[in-house]
Amino acid sequence: MKYFLVLFIFPLHLFSQNTIGLPDVTNYTKQQYSAGLQNWDIKQDRNGIIYAANNEGLLSFDGKNWNLYPLPNKTIVRSVEIGFDNRIYVGGQDELGYFAPSENGQLIYQSLTSLLSSKEKAFGDAWDIVSFGNSIFIRSTSKIFRYSNNKMVSFNATSEWGYLGICNGKLLAHDFKTGLLSFENDVWATIPIKNELPANEPVTAIIGLENDSAIVTTLKHGLFLLTNTAITKINSLNNPLFESDRIFAALKINKDWLAIATNNSGIYIIDHAGSIIQSFSKKEGLQNNNVLSILLDKQQNLWLGLDNGIDLIAYNSAIKQINPSQLDGSGYTAIIYKNDLYLGTTNGLFCAPLPAITDLSFAKASFTPVTNTKGQTWGLSSINNQLFLGQHDGGSIIENKQPISISPNIGYWNFVPLSNTFPASKMIAGTYKGIEIFDFLSGRFILTKKIDGFEESARFIAIDKNENIWVSHPYHGVFKITKNNAGNYTTENYTDKQGLPSTLNNHVYKLKNEIVVATEKGVYTFREDKNIFEPSVFYKKILGDQSIRYLKEDAQGNIWFMHEKMLGVIDFGGKEPMVITLPELNNKMLSGFEFIYPVNNNNIFIGGEKGFYHLNYEKYKQTTTNLQVQIRKVKTVGKTEAILFGGYADELSKNIAALSNGWKTIQFQFSTALFGNMSNLQYSYRLKGFDETWSQWSEKTEKEYTNLPAGSFSFDVKVRNNLGKESPIATYSFKVLPLWYQTNVAKLLYIMLFGFILWGLYKWQQKKFKTQQLKFEVEQLKLEEEQKKILYIKELELNKTEGELIILKNEKLEAEINFKNAELASSAMHLVKKGELLSKSKTELAHVMKGMDNPQAITEVKKMIKNLSEDDKMDKEWETFSKHFDTVHSDFLTALKNTHTNITGNEMKLCAYLRMNLSTKEIAQLMNISARGVEIGRYRLRKKLQLEKEMSLFDYLIKIKSEK
Repeated sequence: MKYFLVLFIFPLHLFSQNTIGLPDVTNYTKQQYSAGLQNWDIKQDRNGIIYAANNEGLLSFDGKNWNLYPLPNKTIVRSVEIGFDNRIYVGGQDELGYFAPSENGQLIYQSLTSLLSSKEKAFGDAWDIVSFGNSIFIRSTSKIFRYSNNKMVSFNATSEWGYLGICNGKLLAHDFKTGLLSFENDVWATIPIKNELPANEPVTAIIGLENDSAIVTTLKHGLFLLTNTAITKINSLNNPLFESDRIFAALKINKDWLAIATNNSGIYIIDHAGSIIQSFSKKEGLQNNNVLSILLDKQQNLWLGLDNGIDLIAYNSAIKQINPSQLDGSGYTAIIYKNDLYLGTTNGLFCAPLPAITDLSFAKASFTPVTNTKGQTWGLSSINNQLFLGQHDGGSIIENKQPISISPNIGYWNFVPLSNTFPASKMIAGTYKGIEIFDFLSGRFILTKKIDGFEESARFIAIDKNENIWVSHPYHGVFKITKNNAGNYTTENYTDKQGLPSTLNNHVYKLKNEIVVATEKGVYTFREDKNIFEPSVFYKKILGDQSIRYLKEDAQGNIWFMHEKMLGVIDFGGKEPMVITLPELNNKMLSGFEFIYPVNNNNIFIGGEKGFYHLNYEKYKQTTTNLQVQIRKVKTVGKTEAILFGGYADELSKNIAALSNGWKTIQFQFSTALFGNMSNLQYSYRLKGFDETWSQWSEKTEKEYTNLPAGSFSFDVKVRNNLGKESPIATYSFKVLPLWYQTNVAKLLYIMLFGFILWGLYKWQQKKFKTQQLKFEVEQLKLEEEQKKILYIKELELNKTEGELIILKNEKLEAEINFKNAELASSAMHLVKKGELLSKSKTELAHVMKGMDNPQAITEVKKMIKNLSEDDKMDKEWETFSKHFDTVHSDFLTALKNTHTNITGNEMKLCAYLRMNLSTKEIAQLMNISARGVEIGRYRLRKKLQLEKEMSLFDYLIKIKSEK
């Protein structure tokens, strides 16, 4: 009866409390890793890859991909160990062996059962594998095998082997009958100590402590202490609980704490006295409470092999979630007041007591709701050592963990002291509809007035050094509320017209004693001298012009900010400000209602969509992990896929893959085994020989290249975390062989073929040239004959054409001469008519004169007759006529004068008129003589020209030509 009281009463008192902060738990289901339900053992190799002994084979996980490697007989894998030789040893049912990388990095299984005698092969399940020295030890219930130098030696159990492991540098085993044994000098020797272990009780773990002592965990009887003299029961009030929950495995977390895995209640984190520090069960996020195996990896994460699934507890994470099982709703506000932690959520106000410890996430406490505070909680403020609560239902003061209303109104966002002194004489409250002012009277704040003329929702409030009130509304801009000398308040609105980038999405804060606004274009500061906002040069240099929605200054002067859904901090702890992002919290905070409560560097509370998060910022910055990126797979894709590298590098194998034709794409997969912090990682890569520049940092874990040319290449990849630390470069080198038609042999054949073609072309061209030459000669002869004919025809045609041209030319000249002659004839006839007119006029005047009696009139008529008889004008007309005549008749008169120098002027006129073939009468009129005078002139002219009788005067004159 006493046993049951201990078992059932004490747990209710001792184990109802857990730490308020719990790390994230990642669940890997059977469907995710695509293998069997149960996972019996978990180990990690030197590259950080996780291996699990699964019902369906060996599971491996590199942080990105799960891979399953079944054993040849498809047996359950019960145990796994990374050997001293870096081989992966596994034990199954009647099966022993190891996985090792082949030349191309793929894991290949090598069985060791062939080293056993036929009687030893039916050994059952291999439950434990331990690498000790240069040997591998494997435990089944009946035998322990030692594998060394490719030989297998077996050790039989006295009754039954129940445990095998290493403690304080010694290899220990437990036999149900013999007790604890140590492997020394190649034999198992009993440890001669007092043993309080119950008979036939399986030992599940022996964990070394200082002074060569150890804690021994048993399946059904809890914890024992191993010393040099005895194994004794640990006097812990929790032993009944451990006995009930059945301890299946255990390991050391640090020098003070252990983790024990149970079959019924998940795991417990305990100290050496058996006191429970933390517990993780299905309530805290595990898939189930039956934990078969446990591993502490290199980053101090806890891996749990479950009866159904695998869980990862980011135990060493600096970020923990405030117990979500006790808090219901999203987190909006938090404050520590009188050693109590108050958290405001969508469903009310909760409170938990805090012990005096550095990291408050390890406080063991339970959150209890504060009475009468159910509903949406917006803000908590401690002013003059009094705690104020703003809720949708109204504003109140918390006294003795009870709310007392301080206003009949509803809708209170926050409470802010109006003065910078302590105690504050005034306090303002931001409400749904403006701002209320409280005066501190007789030790209490009393509502005295509401600021008139300001009805905006006042969720964002800041007080400047002059005690002006700044309020921002996400849709209406920024407001400055100033108190004048009369005690009244005036309001001024600032929008894009006063320097802000927009009227929308502006949030006002006070940082480093100045008013700033977080905007869609970065941080803006207020210029009091210009009464406008301007982009902050300081913050622009650090944050650029990216959108900022939330700003918070902590006690160390660091600036916490929100960019879209990413949380970051401007850390001023170094020589230069440094921006650190926290990708673990991306998309986990309340968008538009972000809240950060920095108590100190070890305790920062952050409101989230599911309660609150606790950040140990000091630990976060000091977390140093040796980053290591691994190339996990290299394969080519074409008509079929081919794996060039399987991801498991053998240090002795440095063969460079050579790719022949038949592939189109080569794909590289890479990852980093940094479990629990995968969101912090970014990768950069390059392909030397193709692209010498590094790619942009991204979260991509694979890269493909298509249709690479022939040559040698090296794929390089590196990883960095959010603190700016980079890993060494991982490299995979390979060659792309030329296609068959690009090889040297093919090129030689091309040269020979080209030479043969050239020779053939030369011979063919030579033959063709001779044939064409003969043909050319024949054609040349024909062509010459044809040319002769053509020339002859052309000459005939040319002669004909020339003759026609001459005829045409002569005809043209004759026409021109006839035209000119016609003109001369017309001119001559004009002279004739003129002469006739003058002659007639003189005759008429003479006749008139005879009938006159007036002597003076007679005298005048005589003068007229005399004037008509003058020859001057006639001479001038002859000169003009002679010029035209010479032009038409090829300088006939000039030639005549040159030939017959003694010829007179009248004779030349006669020759001209004769050449014009004028009649005697026409000539007589032109020369103003009688026809007889013309005949006499012709006769005299023949004598002067010395013409023969048979020579016609006209013909002779026609033949006279100028020397031109």
